[in-house]
Amino acid sequence: MRRVRYESAGGPLFVEEAPVPEPGPGELLVRCEAVGVTLPVVRKVTEAAEPIALGGEIAGEVTAVGAGVTRFRPGDRVTGLCFGHGYADFAPLHEAMASPVPEGASAVDAVALVRSGLVALGALTAARPAPGEAALVTAAASGVGHLAVQLARVRGAGRVVGAVSTAVKADFVRSLGADEVVRYGDADWGEPVDYALDAVGGDLLTPAIAALAPGGRLVAYSSGGGTVQAYDLLVGAKSVIGFQMARIAREEPDRYERWRRELWELFERGEVRPAVHAEFALEDAAKAHEAIESRANLGKVVLRP
Repeated sequence: MRRVRYESAGGPLFVEEAPVPEPGPGELLVRCEAVGVTLPVVRKVTEAAEPIALGGEIAGEVTAVGAGVTRFRPGDRVTGLCFGHGYADFAPLHEAMASPVPEGASAVDAVALVRSGLVALGALTAARPAPGEAALVTAAASGVGHLAVQLARVRGAGRVVGAVSTAVKADFVRSLGADEVVRYGDADWGEPVDYALDAVGGDLLTPAIAALAPGGRLVAYSSGGGTVQAYDLLVGAKSVIGFQMARIAREEPDRYERWRRELWELFERGEVRPAVHAEFALEDAAKAHEAIESRANLGKVVLRP
């Protein structure tokens, strides 16, 4: 089979031939039909001291199962988060991380919706939104952000503001249901919001917190880091909440499963529409990473083995 690998920090990425893996205990072997490309993986390639296995969201058909697997069998269509080599024709997927793909949904739909949607839905839930409150979503055109905009509306937001890096993303974000779109460099982000879902971090934390109304909440789920000044929170009784999807998957599997079911129900009703910016062949994984690094994507970037 083919898989994508690299040998030193920063790449380059290349395709090599490798043996088809055997599923271990509790694992499924999936013939990959679509692989989601995420900013955290792209950052690890450029920043990690040692090469990592290129894992991430995968979707496809189960071809074999390991010992102890009870929920799936060969022929089932699944999606989930792969921690091994996911940029490949075949990839191992732990049963606990797997979700069935309903009839009528494609593999591309699955990788564009499930993992990114779980992060968006989890961050939104962490914000404790009340009906009618105003929401701010940073990176609103990204794989997670474009779903967060829609989910905020579904959960009853009275006003949804999308924050983006460039003006060309504004129409896309408005088409998702955002009432207003601001650019990161704008001096004024409009009327204050009750909560913010931040996927950027870094220097953007300051204006995002400034955009909160008194008592407002910011949920940080970015891998970009950043520093928050305590006084900026104190003066408006504001709060910052950290959210990590991996912790929910590991410690609250029932909630994780409820959220997965909710996402598919919203998809089937047409209330949430995952968008795909571009699809790349496995051999063009480097171009897929460039699309993410450029921050020009409108929705999800996908590899098609």
